[in-house]
Amino acid sequence: MSQDSATATEAARKLTGRRRREVVAVLLFSGGPIFESSIPLSVFGIDRQDAGVPRYRLLVCGGEEGPLRTTGGLELSTPYGLEAISRAGTVVVPAWRSITSPPPAEALDALRRAHEEGARIVGLCTGAFVLAAAGLLDGRPATTHWMYAPTLAKRYPSVHVDPRELFVDDGDVLTSAGTAAGIDLCLHIVRTDHGTEAAGALARRLVVPPRRSGGQERYLDRSLPEEIGSDPLAEVVAWALEHLHEQFDVETLAARAYMSRRTFDRRFRSLTGSAPLQWLITQRVLQAQRLLETSDYSVDEVAGRCGFRSPVALRGHFRRQLGSSPAAYRAAYRARRPQVGALEVTTVLEASVPAQGTASSRRAAAASSAGPSQVTATAAPGGPAERFGPVPEAYAPGRPALPGPRSAP
Repeated sequence: MSQDSATATEAARKLTGRRRREVVAVLLFSGGPIFESSIPLSVFGIDRQDAGVPRYRLLVCGGEEGPLRTTGGLELSTPYGLEAISRAGTVVVPAWRSITSPPPAEALDALRRAHEEGARIVGLCTGAFVLAAAGLLDGRPATTHWMYAPTLAKRYPSVHVDPRELFVDDGDVLTSAGTAAGIDLCLHIVRTDHGTEAAGALARRLVVPPRRSGGQERYLDRSLPEEIGSDPLAEVVAWALEHLHEQFDVETLAARAYMSRRTFDRRFRSLTGSAPLQWLITQRVLQAQRLLETSDYSVDEVAGRCGFRSPVALRGHFRRQLGSSPAAYRAAYRARRPQVGALEVTTVLEASVPAQGTASSRRAAAASSAGPSQVTATAAPGGPAERFGPVPEAYAPGRPALPGPRSAP
């Protein structure tokens, strides 16, 4: 069954109780980042019927006792509590404050009950950790911010985490990658509910692409997973990163760790949430990506300097992970560079003359954005709670997930 047909089937699930399809509940927690929290508020909470966007009814719910502290020390006061979720046909968890702490039990119970009664459950960015804690991702494909995908896979091994996708639609449960990918998923929901024209009109209002191609691969980091820093495998992983220009396989790494291949695979996966073969391929592709950006080596030379046995192997893995050929990627990257340079020169020139009369001062204008009226924000002393723990390596295992934006027509 294709993703679209699966989505249509799940969308047809009957809502029970007082739930209404057009009602969207957004579940907020203290310590959540304001950007991610504002995405569903802006998409589902503003009346844009004049632009051809059907109206949703938004319920902003506090997942715990308020006021809720957010980015910059702001405090939010929500008009509804967990009881309002019982009316929603869609429940969105835009973020969770910490990938290392459990969400409130009452909020998890409300999410489970909503799902049992036919509601669509959505997790944006680290909101996937809340869905996983509620057991709603067990046996399902899911994604989250690439930095936290290994932690999600390690903490919830029954979840099939795929950090490559911008979002994953598994019918009645949907998850997105980090930050701006939440916009992609919300637009996808509007497209699923009301069609391409409505989603396109909303995208124009938000000044974003109606549908982004590719996934998170281009943003992945190659840094050594901090979680294995004190483990004996850390030395093997560091050696691999320093010798990517050489041809070696997982058996070589297992031998350096004085382990059998099976034991090495199991240890590596348990520590990083990633299969060693896929991790190694990802590192080689990331190295190729950097060489294409910073050097004039031919594609054949790049393949050799990244440990690929042939340029054909590089092209295949590069296209699968980044959605384009090495040559096309380099051309697109270099096409953007003159614009970046021009902006830098302009900035330097404008900074070197008095502010009055400059082009930048004439162009400056105050911009304000009116969010949904249900949420009241006030400044509070102190900073927001620390959200995240160590940043692990950016790849996780699992069966191939149903692709997000790639499978939509």
